[in-house]
Amino acid sequence: MASSAQTPHFHLNPGKSNSFQSKALKHRNVNFYWNFGSRKLFLRKSQGLSVLSSSSSSIHFSNSQLHGLCANGKLEEAMKLLNSMQELRIVVDEDAFVALVRLCEWKRAQEEGSKVYSIAMNSMSSLGVELGNAFLAMFVRFGNLVDAWYVFGKMSERNLFSWNVLVGGYAKQGYFDEAMCLYHRMLWVGGVKPDVYTFPCVLRTCGGIPDLARGREVHVHVLRYGYELDIDVINALITMYVKCGDVKSARLLFDRMPRRDIISWNAMISGYFENGMCHQGLELFFAMRVLSVDPDLMTMTSVISACELLGDGRLGRDIHAYVISTGFTVDISVCNSLAQMYLNAGLWHEAEKVFTRMERKDIVSWTTMISGYEYNFLPEKAIDTYRMMDQDCMKPDEITVAAVLSACATLGDLDTGVEVHKLAIKARLISYVIVANNLINMYSKCKCIDKALDIFHNIPRKNVISWTSIIAGLRLNNRCFEALIFFRQMKMALQPNAITLTAALAACARIGALMCGKEIHAHVLRTGVGFDDFLPNALLDMYVRCGRMSIAWNQFNSQKKDVSSWNILLTGYSERGQGSVVVELFDRMVKSRVRPDEITFISLLCGFSKSQMVREGLMYFSTMEKYGVTPNLKHYACVVDLLGRAGELEEAHKFIQKMPVTPDPAVWGALLNACRIHSDIKLGELSAQHIFELDKESVGYYILLCNLYADSSKWREVAKVRRMMKENGLTVDTGCSWVEVKGKVHAFLSDDKYHPQTKEINTVLVGFYEKMREVGYTRTSSESSSMDESEISRDEIFCGHSERKAIAFGLINTIPGMPIWVTKNLNMCESCHDTVKFISKTVRREISVRDAEHFHHFKDGECSCGD
Repeated sequence: MASSAQTPHFHLNPGKSNSFQSKALKHRNVNFYWNFGSRKLFLRKSQGLSVLSSSSSSIHFSNSQLHGLCANGKLEEAMKLLNSMQELRIVVDEDAFVALVRLCEWKRAQEEGSKVYSIAMNSMSSLGVELGNAFLAMFVRFGNLVDAWYVFGKMSERNLFSWNVLVGGYAKQGYFDEAMCLYHRMLWVGGVKPDVYTFPCVLRTCGGIPDLARGREVHVHVLRYGYELDIDVINALITMYVKCGDVKSARLLFDRMPRRDIISWNAMISGYFENGMCHQGLELFFAMRVLSVDPDLMTMTSVISACELLGDGRLGRDIHAYVISTGFTVDISVCNSLAQMYLNAGLWHEAEKVFTRMERKDIVSWTTMISGYEYNFLPEKAIDTYRMMDQDCMKPDEITVAAVLSACATLGDLDTGVEVHKLAIKARLISYVIVANNLINMYSKCKCIDKALDIFHNIPRKNVISWTSIIAGLRLNNRCFEALIFFRQMKMALQPNAITLTAALAACARIGALMCGKEIHAHVLRTGVGFDDFLPNALLDMYVRCGRMSIAWNQFNSQKKDVSSWNILLTGYSERGQGSVVVELFDRMVKSRVRPDEITFISLLCGFSKSQMVREGLMYFSTMEKYGVTPNLKHYACVVDLLGRAGELEEAHKFIQKMPVTPDPAVWGALLNACRIHSDIKLGELSAQHIFELDKESVGYYILLCNLYADSSKWREVAKVRRMMKENGLTVDTGCSWVEVKGKVHAFLSDDKYHPQTKEINTVLVGFYEKMREVGYTRTSSESSSMDESEISRDEIFCGHSERKAIAFGLINTIPGMPIWVTKNLNMCESCHDTVKFISKTVRREISVRDAEHFHHFKDGECSCGD
């Protein structure tokens, strides 16, 4: 620190009498004038500045002035005086620095505090205890542990306060290991003993790690230093034990306490709740009331959260009544907890009552309602509440934005989603990964997958949810090939969780990527991740969809069998038209005491429909109520399909007319499809009329109508329907087929001319077409001269013939006799069906093609679908 000898001397103008100084001081607002070299300095007495001189009394007076300004909380004036004292090289004493630092801490003035710190460090080689502690407290309060650690090192000596502040600072910011190291250093190197302030900080650290062994060690120290009766220390011990999961030890301490305060009760009650022991926590709460201990806000929010975890609406209402009687409803956090409790219990009407009665709402209130509506499958209400929040001039945070985007994703509301996206960019919330992840989900479900990919690529630190969202989004948008590429990339950076693996398995199932699915299965067996959750059913579904029923049976027999497991198997056999197996499976399911649900009966009825087991189908439909399942529109559509496929079109039409509910497009679509199969144009047109009154955007119904007209050679009507599709902006997905060869999936588009083996593939196909002509086949290819140009166009658009290329590729690249498995995104046309039948007979291979609706297994020129 600079000595007074080094401080420059200030003299009044030699031409003036020193009596000027005494006269001037009598006037409060008079300006003082000095010459200092070539500089002139004017100071006003009214600004708290005084005549400065080299005397110790002047230095003392300046420091006193600085003290006074700090005592009155005048930070701006104090900083001006400090700057002037620095400019004039007047020594600032340690007490003045301490007062100024404490003022900066109190005012949360980080910039000023850093400046004071810089000035102090430039003028002092080391820091005394009092000033060092002041700087430590300030930097810890600001969360600046780097400078706090530097101050700690510059202190000439340290007391217990110094150690406590730094340990507490590290613990508060989550640097638990560093806090524990400091604590041990304090004990063995610092030469100080811990006190009632030390132990709560250290115990909070042990609970935060959590580290029960270290916590027990600190408990021993508590006993050693004689603080076992201090209520604050015991409260900290209880909190540590419950954070470390040792509720028994915490309760032992609690019961032995000679005196308890509300913090003691809260620590023990919330400790029970945190460890999933809600009933014990509630019992302790009721015991607390018996002892006439009044709860506080923390008690009530904890108890309400317990009711939420239990999902006990009745108990929640009782607690709500108690909250009203005790006047806690005026507190916004209690009301937020009540709303959250009701929403999680599905009682959203009760939550609305709480919300509307709140005198004041914060961002948590609005977000709770928005996310709660979304959780209760009320996305429209979620978006309406967001609009109300915007009208209330409440700015959303990242959690609010994420909840609104989730609701937009559920509704497919792209316009609102884009609006919220712009808001997130403007409010700088886009950097939050939770917002980016929900944007990916929203754009994926709104069929804007390229936009979702842009969001994904711009996330600087992608987490597991980011990868899972884009993998699931790609699968949802029928880009499963890319989804599996992303999955492989993810595995190089992060460990996938059960949801990621489920999304990847769904992609494998969609394109028939059996080897990739088996790799995931091996990963699940090796790591055990999610094997007790929904992942086994995802594996089962993958094997069923890939056509490996024997492996599927092994998987089914090795896992826990719930209704979903049985439904997956039932659906697999239904798609193959094996109605008798479906009946047998259903009977086994019932005997296993697994209660069928609505999906079970959809699978049953579909199986009967494809097997033309009309009587059995109607019988099982009539017994649905017996199993507690009320028929819905999907079941009615299945019955219409059952009757229609069997040729009973009039019966199917009468069934629709007698339905107790209004038929939807799917019901009429089932009749339209039956009319296509049996070439009933009149009834088909009637069905299409009903469909387009309700739905003009689903391309599948236009395809059915086109096929109905095309099969009857009504090409003018085909062109008319095609024109309607174009006017409505509807397009058919490009035909794509996938085949797995040597563990690698290969994709073939209808118009793909760039595959490395295109010439070989075309040569093989042309050879088959020539052989088919030789034996009398006429519908051999899209190039056949016997086919009408409109019919060729229809097959190219609605089928694309991509499966032929995939099969030819498989024939070229596999050994003779090996089965070929192909997956296709569209339905096979009749020409492709005949062609594959011929190929299977010619090459003597089994060929399986799973299209958008059927599972075709070709063998010796026959197909399992029965044509």
